[in-house]
Amino acid sequence: MAAQQLPLETTCQDVAAAQAAGDDFLLLDCREPDEHALVRIAGAVLLPLGELPERLSELEPQRGRRIVVHCHHGGRSLRAAKWLRANGFSQAQSLAGGIDAWAEQIDPSLPRY
Repeated sequence: MAAQQLPLETTCQDVAAAQAAGDDFLLLDCREPDEHALVRIAGAVLLPLGELPERLSELEPQRGRRIVVHCHHGGRSLRAAKWLRANGFSQAQSLAGGIDAWAEQIDPSLPRY
């Protein structure tokens, strides 16, 4: 059964709803470790964008799964999602607006930087 093609970008509301529903997906944080130390979305796995090519094997078990990548504002995560799709991860998506939008729209308790 082939998975439906997901849009390249998704919204904070969509991801929050998927989390609340217990949907099976990987939330991938492609920011740098110092950014991750400042603020993080619960359940996100840190894999910095610059390390993605050499650490791709770590994502191999997730190949057929939805992967939502986030960064600070959405630029790096969009590059990461496009790169993942080009490397066979057809369900990769970017979180539009990044963790900044998440802090603004979903969890105002998170610090913004």
